[in-house]
Formats: sequence, structure tokens, C-alpha cells
Amino acid sequence: MTHGAKWLKTSETLRFEVRDRVAWITLNRPDKRNTLNAPMLREIHDALLEADDLAEVNVIVLQGEGRDFCAGYDLTGSYGGGKDAEPDFDAERYRTRSGTIDNDCWHLERQQALTAILLDLHKPLICKVQGYCLAGGTDLALSCDLVMAADDAKIGFPAARANGTPPTNMWLYHVGPQWSKRMLFTGDTLMGRDAARIGLVLDSWPADQLDEAVAEMARRISNVDAEILSAHKRAINVQMELMGAKTAMRLTAELDARAHLAQGPRRVQFRKDVAELGLKQALKNRDEPFGNSIVSLNARG
Repeated sequence: MTHGAKWLKTSETLRFEVRDRVAWITLNRPDKRNTLNAPMLREIHDALLEADDLAEVNVIVLQGEGRDFCAGYDLTGSYGGGKDAEPDFDAERYRTRSGTIDNDCWHLERQQALTAILLDLHKPLICKVQGYCLAGGTDLALSCDLVMAADDAKIGFPAARANGTPPTNMWLYHVGPQWSKRMLFTGDTLMGRDAARIGLVLDSWPADQLDEAVAEMARRISNVDAEILSAHKRAINVQMELMGAKTAMRLTAELDARAHLAQGPRRVQFRKDVAELGLKQALKNRDEPFGNSIVSLNARG
């Protein structure tokens, strides 16, 4: 492949493109708000490794097709009260996701192994966030090196209200303990411009300027040799590991599994609503007591 050449791979869940030293990995389920399912998670993992391996790539951009980056995990399966596709093996011989903390934790760790690759890549990774970046979407975005958002993007973990705690919990490393707790205690959502003000994202731009801003940042970074970029990145990431980031990820997966078995009234009601009323109404009932869930920053300056 010559410099500036274009290479494109497309699947049902992902698009992979390389041009001018930048690999563009695009979540490609726009009709589902790019929600994550098992095939997409595997393809994200493989695409990230492919980009990290390609000699002509110096920087990677992770983005979502359409109006959203990623609205979280696809809840139409068993997690959301629906039914998973019939497996092509004898499922009774293997762990189910529900029933015990250890089974749930095992499945969360296997899922986490796919997304943890974000922290292990040698090459810089930019996340472009427009529209919704919720729940599992934040697990992806906050594991990237730089997060660039639209002013009107909506970033948060509303599942913290009744479903569990983030299994890949990188909030603390971006905004410190108080803002991390404030966001998870309420499940509220930050607009992109306010996420930039508190340091959750690098900066924000008007939605119609975001593509250009991300492309320019990727271009600038790509002018540095991959080996030098890797040295910079790994110096910072090793310090995060010394702060406990990788160990904390194991603990948060276990805490998420524990939260899934919680028997508090809101958790119990959510499960009941899913079974009797369906996922859409269950989410509406879960969020209704919180009213307007957009965080309003009062500090001036």
C-alpha cells in the first residue's frame, strides 16, 4: 500500500478504513444508535489490533456512524429482558450469565477482555463523540487516549440508577472522586460542552465542526513517528497502572456482578417492569423520578 492509499473493510457492525497514516474504526449500527452486541465487541477488538499492527498507521480514530457515538449495550437480549439467539451448542453444559455472582463476573471479565485492549494499544487512540455516549459507550470512550465531543453530545451512565455499576470504570482517572461519584450516584448526563469544562473530555466543538476538528487532531498526531508516540503513551499509561487502573477494572467487574443481584426496591421494580411492560417502559419508569437528567454547572468562570 502506498502512502495515502485507501483500504476499506465493512461488516454488519463495523467499518474499517485507513488513509494518510490514520485508521478510522466506525461503529456501524446507526439504526440501533450503535449499541454494542457480542459480534460488534469482537470486531472492535480485532479492528483495534489490526490498526495497531499496520505499519502505515500512526493514530487511530474510534467513531460512530450516524447521529450517535454509542448508546450503550444492546438491551434487546437477555440482559434487557429479551431472549438471546439460540446457541449452536449445548448451553446447559456452560455457564449462564445469571444465577450466581461468579457466573456473571466470569462473563463480565470475558467481555472486559475485549474492550481492555483499548488501554493496551501502542498507538494513540482518539474517540469522536456525537449524540449519545451512554453506559457501555462511556466504557469505550473513557478508555481512549483523547475524547473529542460535540457541544450537544450527551455523556453519562444512566444504567447506574438501577442496573449496575460501570464494569470498566475509568471516570475517576478523568474527573476525580467527587465528579465520578456525582455522575454515578444519579446516573445523570453531561452535555459535551460541560464534559469539557470538568475534564471528562479533551474539548468540545459545535456539532458541524467536530469532524474537521478530529481529522485535524489525527493529522497532527500522525506526523509523529509511531515509535515516539508509543513511548509517550505508554509512559502515561504505566503511571495509570501504578495508580491501580488495571486492578480496579477487575474489582469493578465483580462489583457490577454484585449489583446485578441487588434486591433493593428500584432494582426489583426494574426487573418486574421489564418482564411485564417491556424494556422501553421499564427504562421510562426507571428514569422518571429524576426528571431532567442533564447536569447544570453553576460555577462561573
